[in-house]
Amino acid sequence: MIFALFVNYYETISVILFGVGFAIMLLHRNLIRKIIGMNIMDVSIFMYLATKGYITGREVPIVEGNIHLGVEHYINPLPGGLVLTGIVVSVCMTAFALSLVKLYYEKYGTLDLDEDLF
Repeated sequence: MIFALFVNYYETISVILFGVGFAIMLLHRNLIRKIIGMNIMDVSIFMYLATKGYITGREVPIVEGNIHLGVEHYINPLPGGLVLTGIVVSVCMTAFALSLVKLYYEKYGTLDLDEDLF
């Protein structure tokens, strides 16, 4: 089992990063830190998808001329497209969350959830 963790170290690092982001979102009461934790979780998911999309020894699926090597010689382009789409969604979600935090700060004068909720 330990050997599998070292062989697939990109996946292991992405799972650890996801756990760090999740812990930040749960343990901190500051809204900005919660958004940072959410972004760390997003980056870990993107890293996982990017590592699953690459296969050693294969090429990018760009066909030049009439030379076609067959499907087994190319990497899967779908994870790359999902990562790019996810980055756009993540940036939009972060901007929206920061605008809500700004409105929250203007109304309550604090970014700490403990002071208002409990």
